[in-house]
Amino acid sequence: MVLLAHAAQNLPIGTAYAVWTGIGAVETATLGIVLSDESATVARVAFVCCIVVGVVGLNVISSGH
Repeated sequence: MVLLAHAAQNLPIGTAYAVWTGIGAVETATLGIVLSDESATVARVAFVCCIVVGVVGLNVISSGH
């Protein structure tokens, strides 16, 4: 929560929350694959990459304002 509050100082709260949630989803999926032997299918990895691209895109667009 501290990191979210810090990010919200520089980004709109909607963007900051979306980025924070996206990072958590990527970390959870990655840890599931690495630590819990969940399947690392092409589709799963591709969708995790989509989340990463979305988070980066939100940061790029929001930092320009």
